[in-house]
Amino acid sequence: MFFERHEGGEHAILVHPEFSEDSEREDPREFEELVSSAGARGVAFISVARQQPSARFFIGRGKVDEIRDLVIAHEADIVIFNHALSPSQERNLEQAFQCRVLDRTGLILDIFAQRARTHEGKLQVELAQLHYMSTRLIRGWTHLERQKGGIGLRGPGETQLETDRRLLRARIKAILKRLERVRKQRDQGRRSRRRAQIPNVSLVGYTNAGKSTLFNRLTDADVYAADQLFATLDPTLRRISVDELGPVVLADTVGFIRHLPHRLVEAFRATLEESAQADLLLHVVDAADIERDDNIHQVELVLSEIGAGEIPVLQVYNKIDLMEGVEPSIQRNEAGEAVRVWCSAVSGEGVDLLLQAISERLGEDMVHMELPLEPSQGRLRARLYALGGVVTERHDEQGQMVVEVRMPRHDLARLMKEAGLDPLPIPEDDYLDGVAAAEEAT
Repeated sequence: MFFERHEGGEHAILVHPEFSEDSEREDPREFEELVSSAGARGVAFISVARQQPSARFFIGRGKVDEIRDLVIAHEADIVIFNHALSPSQERNLEQAFQCRVLDRTGLILDIFAQRARTHEGKLQVELAQLHYMSTRLIRGWTHLERQKGGIGLRGPGETQLETDRRLLRARIKAILKRLERVRKQRDQGRRSRRRAQIPNVSLVGYTNAGKSTLFNRLTDADVYAADQLFATLDPTLRRISVDELGPVVLADTVGFIRHLPHRLVEAFRATLEESAQADLLLHVVDAADIERDDNIHQVELVLSEIGAGEIPVLQVYNKIDLMEGVEPSIQRNEAGEAVRVWCSAVSGEGVDLLLQAISERLGEDMVHMELPLEPSQGRLRARLYALGGVVTERHDEQGQMVVEVRMPRHDLARLMKEAGLDPLPIPEDDYLDGVAAAEEAT
């Protein structure tokens, strides 16, 4: 007789393994927050210390018996492990506990499935779930290994398990095609913004660092924000206006977490490209979190994995309202460049300093000047307007047209070269660098 799995529920036994060989141990406090975010209620918390995991049960036989007694005593519906389990270990533990067993990866996938709202988000979560499920189809359902039999069921000899795996592969292929269309649509939108010379700024950071709250503060949007892990899953883009810079597209993205399942990173690649293609990353940090340094490191690892490791970063130390004696400020490096801003998205303290730092970082290569134009240079004037570089236009006392220009240095250098104008209004070294960059781009 095969083992039938329970449907699951809210009462959970939490198991936190600690192995001496683990170089990066999981955080038990974060584990409890993940379980709470998934909608479960922990009725017991068990820590397991071992030299290395057991091949059969992951934990020792004695702990298996202890957890089984807790499952019976608390009438628990599920046992959740704060570590990745192999499919066979999950199956063995489920048979021992007679209830559902879930590992850390499955827990995060479940939270993502609950948070997904848009069609794209649901596709990405489903893709990650199908990859995860493909190795766990058997999960105690031993009847799936038997060949179909009986009148009308005899055929090529394909087992039910093989049929399900084939259907999974077909579904994965269909989702990948849809996500490829999503990726192309997003890429087309980014190209349009680049043609319009609109900088892209992406909010990144550890989950629950306050990205969505800061996004709402900067954009007056109404994005869902809550004090829970992975409150935001679907990306949101808004246009804001920054002094001395003009329009900027700000993107709110999914939060990162230590040991983020690789399949999730792969599934959300279309979304994460918003960060990988940004002109500036705002790395939002929970300044009041005692684990903030490790969280920063984990975010940097994920950024490197998605190809965003070389994009300029401005750190935003958020939640200073929870800290004593910390005032809003901008920290600069030896060259005077803004590298860190201390602020509070909830109270609004320091948000003006953040906008100032964004303007400085994105405006480093901007030229703001007045450019006199002859009547014969109407084509140059039209190009300046097409690129959105004209701030104002007037005529001087001699009747000559004067346009106030604010645009990237290399773009202005290229246009002036094409028009045959004297490049002296731009410093010679910067002009040459701009021309070289423009020629390389073309």
